[in-house]
Amino acid sequence: MIKNFARGFGALSLAFVPLLSAPPPGQAAAPAAGVAAPVQFAGAPSVSAADHQQWVALGDSYTAGVIRAAGDTFEVPRDGCERTDRSYPQVIDRDLGGLFELTNISCGAATIENVTETPQSPIGRHLPPFSEDPDYPFPPVPPQSEAVGADTDVITVGVGGNTLGFADAITKCAQAGGESDGAGTPCKDDLSPGIQARLDNLGKEYDRMLTVLHERAPKAKILAVGYPTIVPQDTTKCSYGDLTKFGTITQGDLAWLRTDVLEPLNKAIEKSTGTQEAAAFVDLYTSSRNHSVCDDAKWVEGFVTLPDQVSFVHPNALGHRNAADHVEEALLNTLS
Repeated sequence: MIKNFARGFGALSLAFVPLLSAPPPGQAAAPAAGVAAPVQFAGAPSVSAADHQQWVALGDSYTAGVIRAAGDTFEVPRDGCERTDRSYPQVIDRDLGGLFELTNISCGAATIENVTETPQSPIGRHLPPFSEDPDYPFPPVPPQSEAVGADTDVITVGVGGNTLGFADAITKCAQAGGESDGAGTPCKDDLSPGIQARLDNLGKEYDRMLTVLHERAPKAKILAVGYPTIVPQDTTKCSYGDLTKFGTITQGDLAWLRTDVLEPLNKAIEKSTGTQEAAAFVDLYTSSRNHSVCDDAKWVEGFVTLPDQVSFVHPNALGHRNAADHVEEALLNTLS
């Protein structure tokens, strides 16, 4: 059964796609541990608390939410992007609604190009053979950058994993690990030669995106939101074959995904952000180190969330609460 499940991931070729799952039992999001370090902007104007700042949230499914463990979708009519009410932009909007006016156009499966200049055709929850979405197909949505303009005060953007092809990598790793019965590093052996070129391309696309956002919204501060810890330092925590973790990905391949894919992804985003005076990087990785897919107190779900939710490695409500704490701190700093 486990090998068949791993082979079934071949249908999930889009990175960080939204997935159909049954509604979860009630679960209150607990406050996340840790406080984000303040982000400083050169020459940031003084803004009174009474002013409403125009905030636009851009990004992929790690921003939008998409899975049931990150809340319920609330868009009416649905556009297929699957934003959920416990995703971090919505959490912050409830926390700081008196200070910021939110426009959230993040979208599951978005790439950097979908933020910069390429329209996206959202897939909603249409993922045959796992699920059929009655509202599919959805009309294309415009490039997310079109939502920002001269009146935008602050932009948050969490994107890059799809451009790098992370979900495609974990899909292939699950298939390879199933075929090797958990031995060795079959995925690393196959994919590692091309990773650096992908990272180099990601850096170039991210640089261009930041330039486009600055041109469209010249007075806006840009907060580039990184990705949380997904794979633990100790991969022996990730039991082979456990679909609530990484299924059939070998422990050796998980270590490779952490050190050669996920950590360099965050470093590439941080490096690009450092080239822009009006931009800052929001680190989610450090604070979530003990809350990976394989930790008991997880902030990111594995392939499956019990009893019957397909989650395909996405943050749950606790992970979004942690992201909200750090992004919120950075947002408040833009007012100083």
